[in-house]
Amino acid sequence: MERRVQQFTLSDVAALVEGELQGNPDKVINALATLESAKDCQLSFLSNSRYIHQLATTKATAVLVKRDFAVDAPCDCIIVDDPYLAYAKLSCCFDWREPLTAGVAPSATVDKTAYIHPSAIVSDGVRIGKNTHVAAGAYLGPNCVVANDCLIGENTRLEASVTLYSNVQLGERNIIHAGAVIGADGFGFAPSKQGWQKICQLGGVRIGDDVEVGAGTTIDRGALDHTVIGNGVKLDNLIQIAHNVQIGEETAIAGCTAVAGSTRIGRRCTIAGQSGITGHLSLADNTHVTAMTLVSKSISSPGQTVSSGTGQEAHRQWKRNVVRFRQLDEMAKRIQALEHKLEQFSTEG
Repeated sequence: MERRVQQFTLSDVAALVEGELQGNPDKVINALATLESAKDCQLSFLSNSRYIHQLATTKATAVLVKRDFAVDAPCDCIIVDDPYLAYAKLSCCFDWREPLTAGVAPSATVDKTAYIHPSAIVSDGVRIGKNTHVAAGAYLGPNCVVANDCLIGENTRLEASVTLYSNVQLGERNIIHAGAVIGADGFGFAPSKQGWQKICQLGGVRIGDDVEVGAGTTIDRGALDHTVIGNGVKLDNLIQIAHNVQIGEETAIAGCTAVAGSTRIGRRCTIAGQSGITGHLSLADNTHVTAMTLVSKSISSPGQTVSSGTGQEAHRQWKRNVVRFRQLDEMAKRIQALEHKLEQFSTEG
């Protein structure tokens, strides 16, 4: 299917991003592109000074830049305080997805006690359980499974093959990407002489408004209380959120991160990829966790940045450092012995 072509004049674009246009207001833009790949009738942006060399040679019709870089542009400019944010806003104007017709597909299975708003879209192969409510403008992609007693808020999108277990509530304007599973049992077992006794997970999942959940991400239901994801939270692909976790508003978590049970993460935190957070911890507001960090204790002061692990180095150097690491205990003992001898010399002197 051929994509629709969106067109805007530079005057339109400047108004949309509240920027200052330096150039021809009637020039037309029909796509966004990188500085390196942009062509005629395309708009690009410079948000990182490392790419300043690409600005000088770009073929874009216009660029979004800060005022300091406008003089280096070979084309028309729209000056903004934050080019990356301006680009983000414009990207939504060029969304190519075709509008779909409201209604329930013939191959969908909907329990008679469920409510589907007339403006909602329920695609082929969807299954919806008892007492579930699908609000206005919601979209359920092909083969989604929504169990009993769920709520899907207005204008929330479930892409293909999303699974909602029972007692899951999603707020408004959420995007749940393909293959995400929300509301599966938390990992709860009590040891006994006979083996592991399963702990039935009796809570649910509560997700606020404007949340995005990446493909393949899993959010477990609570053991007793609910697992709670606050408004504006952004979760990347392949993240594990365990039972009873609470994530504060506007927090963003990158891919392959795991958060263990009953941990509370504050508001506006950023957690980079492949991080691990152990259970029953608290992270203060505005905590920043760098990539591949293991968080093993609570962080009580807001605004801290934490890291762990070691960075990349040449393989031969890494092997030497591994040997030294294994000798640390012996080295510490030798240093302690030397310090003791120095103290003796000082005393005798």
